[in-house]
Amino acid sequence: STILPFRSETHIFLPSPKSTELGNANVIVILITGKIIPVISEMTYQPPKRISDSAHVKSMEDYEAMYKLSVADPEAFWGQISKEFHFQQDQPRNEPFFEYNFDVNKGPISINMLKGAKTNACYNALDWSIQRRGIGRNIAYHWEGSEADDKGSITYDDLLREVCRFSNALKSLGVKKGDRVVIYMPVIVEITVALLACARIGVVHSVVFGGYSAESVANRILDAQARVVITADGTCRGDKIIPLKGITDKAIELCNEQGHKVEHTIVVEHFPRLKKFAVRKEKNYDQGPLDRLYHDIIANQPDTCEPEWMDAEDPLFILYTSGSTGKPKGVVHTTGGYMIYAALTFKLIFDYQPGDVFWCTADIGWLTGHTMMVYGPLITGATCVLFEGMPLYPCYTRVWEIIEKYKVSQLFLAPTIIRSLMKFKANTTLPYDISSLKVLGTAGEPINREAWLWYLEVMGNNQCAVVDTYWQTETGGPCITPLPGATPTRPGSATFPFFGVVPVLLDETGRVIEGEGEGYLVYKQPWPGLMRTIYGDHERFEETYFHKFPGYYYTGDGATRDRDGYIWITGRVDDTLNVSGHLLSTVQVESAILEHKSVSEAAVVPVDHVIKGQALYCFVVVNDGVESNRSLMAEISDKVRNKIGPIASPEKIHFAQALPKTRSGKVMRRLLRKIAIGETDFGDISTLADESVIGLLLERPRA
Repeated sequence: STILPFRSETHIFLPSPKSTELGNANVIVILITGKIIPVISEMTYQPPKRISDSAHVKSMEDYEAMYKLSVADPEAFWGQISKEFHFQQDQPRNEPFFEYNFDVNKGPISINMLKGAKTNACYNALDWSIQRRGIGRNIAYHWEGSEADDKGSITYDDLLREVCRFSNALKSLGVKKGDRVVIYMPVIVEITVALLACARIGVVHSVVFGGYSAESVANRILDAQARVVITADGTCRGDKIIPLKGITDKAIELCNEQGHKVEHTIVVEHFPRLKKFAVRKEKNYDQGPLDRLYHDIIANQPDTCEPEWMDAEDPLFILYTSGSTGKPKGVVHTTGGYMIYAALTFKLIFDYQPGDVFWCTADIGWLTGHTMMVYGPLITGATCVLFEGMPLYPCYTRVWEIIEKYKVSQLFLAPTIIRSLMKFKANTTLPYDISSLKVLGTAGEPINREAWLWYLEVMGNNQCAVVDTYWQTETGGPCITPLPGATPTRPGSATFPFFGVVPVLLDETGRVIEGEGEGYLVYKQPWPGLMRTIYGDHERFEETYFHKFPGYYYTGDGATRDRDGYIWITGRVDDTLNVSGHLLSTVQVESAILEHKSVSEAAVVPVDHVIKGQALYCFVVVNDGVESNRSLMAEISDKVRNKIGPIASPEKIHFAQALPKTRSGKVMRRLLRKIAIGETDFGDISTLADESVIGLLLERPRA
């Protein structure tokens, strides 16, 4: 008789990724009281044959051979890869191809690859792609606005001409190699032009997520000492208008108050070309003396521009991420290594083939946008969809509509979006043809098993490969990830390391955990795309990533490794929260709450959220005589939104008489996390200064 598999929540790991395939799931059988019972635990899914047959990496044997070479002989591996790129000048013979120091006890931390070689990331993304592939007339980007009626496209040839014109315009304003430019724009073609134009003339770009507040934008302008800000009049997020130019003006005012003068603001007038605003004649923003209109300054510029040839270790961009001190960290990525890593991760992880169409829904203000929407795809010669809108607007079927419209081959969604789509109970009976899909990617936060399976079964119709990628702003690209034609996958596991990446699990003492186990996730050696420093603060770079475990790069995340070597990311182990894929430090949010005049103390902890992954649970102690009511709650929430941005909005505000602290005054967040999720087993509380605080916290209702 046929034995049908069933799912068990018990974790019984399969002995090998090559186990027998039954449908999509691998099974093992256990003999119990003479009966054969099939058990499926962490189900293992083999790569779809239609993908592996033509994949860049076709099998685990191929992957293992390439991986071993990349780790044992990085020069041989990356040296061969680098031959696919244009270098105007080869590396001097006396320079080592790859050198680094990860041990603070042995001297300053340093990472260098191809130092002394000359190249240009923009040239490789456009000129070189066009020349070696003959793709000038191919579409580089399909642009889709917030409303389905707003759309457009641009070819590689036209994109190159536009980038050259804007490069020349920047030079006409006195912008030169080494200057910093902040970009605060919607996901439109001009944001890619801005990045590439900066790269072309050796200017360091720093993109700020379009959902950040004026104060957050100002902090980044100040830290980078940016001379120019590139923005737009505004953008639409669903039916909501975001006045980017007004926010930029406020940010520049804040910079002026701190003594930093921005010299020019370049404004793309985006609204007039949107159909819903086409009838308006007046500007929707105030034009000031610093403002230069994008279309005016490029109008008479030549459409050719000689690139600035950069050292492979010259900075390409700064991207800010939240830090545990509350002050954003300016992560620096350099030209040669990042360029090579971005292109290789895009090509292999999504198995991009000529004629495919790639769609990533991330904002370009995140590293995902840099790597998977600009540098990686263009260097590979890909066609991408740029989407300004929200995947659930005006209806959750917008995702299906766009896939069908552009025949999307590779889709990249955050787990937050996947869980949101699940909520609508969408299924394969929707009247859209999404059979063009081949690879389904996700990143930004750990994905739960149910969302992974829904992604495969509903979006992928059980015909696609799911690549759950793990990476950070600091890593330049995915560093633990499946390869769609090679890796047997397990729901929720990031699987195995990408080429050149050596993950290690350590316990609290720094002891290496071999085989199965759970611990701190660190890396033993660098790869080309790894960050080089924190802008203007190398000491903080060393302290943040290398002091805790000398000799290793510390990710700040925990991970579990199963008996077969599969890696499962368990999340942050420091005081950083991951909300919808956006990292927020607890200090950053607490500082915003404490600015309210009625608040005396605040502590923020993460709680699981069915859509966002994590949400903010805020414990707030108010000043004596202040009434803790819903009005105050709204004021505190608004304070956080205005200070940081809507992504930091508290999910819960819990008014408390006091916070649990040790005798030395340290807040015991472990206890707050338990209270937030309703647990009452607090374990050892002997170090608590006042045990009665626990009872008081449990008595107060959650707001």
